[in-house]
Amino acid sequence: MKRICVFAGSSTGNDPIFTEKTRELGKTFAEKGIELVYGGAKSGLMGVVADAVLNHGGKVTGVMPTGLFEREIVHSRLTHLIEVKTMHERKAKMSELSDGFIALPGGFGTFEELFETVSWAQIGIHTKPLALYNISDYYTPLVQLVEHSIRAGFVQKENRNLIIDESEPSILLNQMLHRKV
Repeated sequence: MKRICVFAGSSTGNDPIFTEKTRELGKTFAEKGIELVYGGAKSGLMGVVADAVLNHGGKVTGVMPTGLFEREIVHSRLTHLIEVKTMHERKAKMSELSDGFIALPGGFGTFEELFETVSWAQIGIHTKPLALYNISDYYTPLVQLVEHSIRAGFVQKENRNLIIDESEPSILLNQMLHRKV
């Protein structure tokens, strides 16, 4: 894996563990020579992961719609910045550039990106691995919801395997590397 797209919150959340573990993931990216592809902002966990990759000598590509430049405030130290017109173009470009996806804790935007990506995998638009970086059990309720939807007959049991759920960066990346979707 050369590039991984990370979906992350534009805030850091209430618990310092989110920032600490996000830095750990960014450092692991740099150590393994994996380029970060993300939304391009300097705020929140988005900025934390970008800073961690850059601070450890890694590469970071940000993709941001022009309309968000002021609101999200573009990260100034990116290796590459790709400007697009719309959020749809942003997601398509991040997907095109990436060999896999990781969702860090975040809000509605992160959830939307996560579910669109898993939906694309479910219908065969891509075969790239997708992981939840489950810091401090942040995604455990979501995993329980997915399992509930399987029991209720709305998600096929085999599609549970589309989502890796892990809280340790090295293990998460290793699982992504060996995932066959």
